[in-house]
Amino acid sequence: MINFQDKVNFIWSIAELLRGPYKKEQYGDVILPMAVLRRFDCVLAATKQEVLEKYETLKKSGLQNMDPVLNRISKQEFNNTSKYDFEKLLADPDNIANNLRNYINGFSKNAREIIEHFDFDKQITKLNDNNLLYLVVSEFNKIDLHPDVVSNTEMGYIFEELIRRFSEHAEAGDHYTPREVIRLMVNILLNEDNEELTQPGLVVTVYDCCAGTGGMLSVAEQYLKELNPGIQVELFGQEINPQSFSICKSDMLIKGQNADNIILGDSFTEDGHRGRTFRYMLTNPPFGVEWKKAEKFIREEYEKEGFNGRFGAGLPRISDGSLLFLQHLISKMKQDEKGSRIAIIFNGSPLFTGDAGSGESEIRRWIIENDMLEGIIALPDQLFYNTGISTYIWIVTNRKNSDPMKGPVRTGKIQLVNAVDFYQKMRKSLGNKRNEITEEQIKEITRIYGEFKENEYCKIFDNEDFGYQKIVVERPLRLNFQVTEERINNLYNETAFNNLTKSKKKGTAGLKEIEEGKKLQQQIIETLKTMDSTILYKNRDEFTKVLKKAFKDSDIKLDSALLKAILSALSEKDETADICVDSKGNPEPDPDLRDTENVPLKEDIHEYFEREVKPHVPDAWIDETKTKIGYEIPFTRHFYKYQPLRPSEEIMREIIELEKSISEKLKKVMGE
Repeated sequence: MINFQDKVNFIWSIAELLRGPYKKEQYGDVILPMAVLRRFDCVLAATKQEVLEKYETLKKSGLQNMDPVLNRISKQEFNNTSKYDFEKLLADPDNIANNLRNYINGFSKNAREIIEHFDFDKQITKLNDNNLLYLVVSEFNKIDLHPDVVSNTEMGYIFEELIRRFSEHAEAGDHYTPREVIRLMVNILLNEDNEELTQPGLVVTVYDCCAGTGGMLSVAEQYLKELNPGIQVELFGQEINPQSFSICKSDMLIKGQNADNIILGDSFTEDGHRGRTFRYMLTNPPFGVEWKKAEKFIREEYEKEGFNGRFGAGLPRISDGSLLFLQHLISKMKQDEKGSRIAIIFNGSPLFTGDAGSGESEIRRWIIENDMLEGIIALPDQLFYNTGISTYIWIVTNRKNSDPMKGPVRTGKIQLVNAVDFYQKMRKSLGNKRNEITEEQIKEITRIYGEFKENEYCKIFDNEDFGYQKIVVERPLRLNFQVTEERINNLYNETAFNNLTKSKKKGTAGLKEIEEGKKLQQQIIETLKTMDSTILYKNRDEFTKVLKKAFKDSDIKLDSALLKAILSALSEKDETADICVDSKGNPEPDPDLRDTENVPLKEDIHEYFEREVKPHVPDAWIDETKTKIGYEIPFTRHFYKYQPLRPSEEIMREIIELEKSISEKLKKVMGE
């Protein structure tokens, strides 16, 4: 890219002219649509006169749909039949607002709708009222944004850098993907299919459900055409932000793509490509953003359609919808012989968030048990404009290679590549982006991934290696019982005992029931006080018989809830007491001693239990009705390198040196 920063700075200088009538965060409402208009203006400049002449001829002929003819002359997928362009707009300063509207209305429908999504008509009025419209148009006329001067890739960078500046207080999780990260994603995504992609006359589809300004789609198309100039690439996308959508759609128009394939709206609630499937999919969804706004729609689809819908595997916690995007993409995989491949950027959360049985774990389980997770690549931090956090590329496919003749056999395997050290520092930071991946490093990461061989940066696992069984380890309940005054007072903390003085009845009947309840409470307490308070019982069954006899002698009938409440109030935990058993003679578990263990999926839980648990707690057992299967990917653990601690003598010497230094500085301060 040539003078990328100069172009951004020049356009930003135009934005600074808006100060006063506009707040900084509102600059984009003017600058972005004006940049798109200027881009269109430059693209159509060479054929403008010829299009106008043909337009006049076609008007006389009465032809209704002129766009196909005019587009052939403009050599674009759009045209403009207004007599104005930026030069002519400046020639009539007194009428610039009306003329600019005329110019915008002169675009063919597909281009005009892009400007309309910016809601730019309001800004024309506001700029004109503040005597800024002529100045802004004049400044934009000074910059040449023709694709021969500013490539689509460079224009994408310019737009994203402007959006970044305009949106410094944007919602957390909105991150614009650096081109080198996209190139790496595309390299990895297409790596397995390079030979097939060189076939003449091939048609491939590429989809991004969080298209942003279209960077991923553009880079994918560029790569594919470099690989095979005769390939036909059809790009599809959806974007929720109207500004980003308009920029993406304008880019598609200029490149000759079908701009109608770019849809505005929420991919979850307004799936613009429902029923479609795609060969390649890549996206960078927002990190850690809640899906509460779409919750009703998503839950309804999940509950009613299950696996016939998009979210059958499960729903993650409401605070992070990352894994919903992946399920959405998986639902759009082709089910033919070649299948589909997905590259998606996540932060660390989807790797391990959620315990066994949670939504996140169940989604990971479904993906891994269906052999769809091919690999994960850990990227360096500080790669993105709006965040410095660590990120990962997940590669997902429904057709893992099983043919040794076509490359490494990946069936039943998952590859982890640790590329956190593959970066170089940037000479000048862009927001939080301080690091970048060089072209050579992209090739090296791609080579490591493609070779599928274990080394310092690459580990290969069986699918089952990431699964575990979460077992619940129970220990028996041991209680002693004693009828002391202190324990009798514990009755007032028992719900069943307190409910005796409450009534759902109204009026006299209710008051009567409450009085009877109070009377029963008093009778229970008086009966308990007649029992021997010096005896400590260590067997529940023995104490229960004594208790029942005491109440029988007092002619008081206790239901099971009251009996349970009295036993609870008079009991204390006691490791020396007998084990409490149920009616079938089975030991009852103590909830306070309950524990869990995660047992690797490849290991027998009983063998694990006998080896790891039983020697420490001989009376423990597994409650197999509560065993759950979970999946997590502890990426960092697999690449952890032990760093030995520094010798204590070395640390002590350093402390002494620091103390001396501080002491000397204090003496200077105190004037000693």
